[in-house]
Amino acid sequence: MKSTHATALAPTAAHDPLLDLPLSRLLAEYGVELRMTEVDSPGVFGEFREYRDGHRILAMPPNRSEFERDTVARMLLADGLGLGGPPVPSPLEVTRV
Repeated sequence: MKSTHATALAPTAAHDPLLDLPLSRLLAEYGVELRMTEVDSPGVFGEFREYRDGHRILAMPPNRSEFERDTVARMLLADGLGLGGPPVPSPLEVTRV
């Protein structure tokens, strides 16, 4: 399901909200709640969940750097919300369940 905000935040030649907005604003614009998860496995960087009622959660391990959290959050949001964006760099991958 795409966000109802997708049109308002559509990329332009000079502005791409996925890359330009602060993460906190991006999460607010798309109605995504950021939660720290207990999963802290080296191979798990985060998880985007969208429930049937429309509630969205981005679950991230607590012991990651701010840069890593920001970067992974944007990759997961791009994939989970269908926002496009560059492909996830190897060896990372986004798995849909």
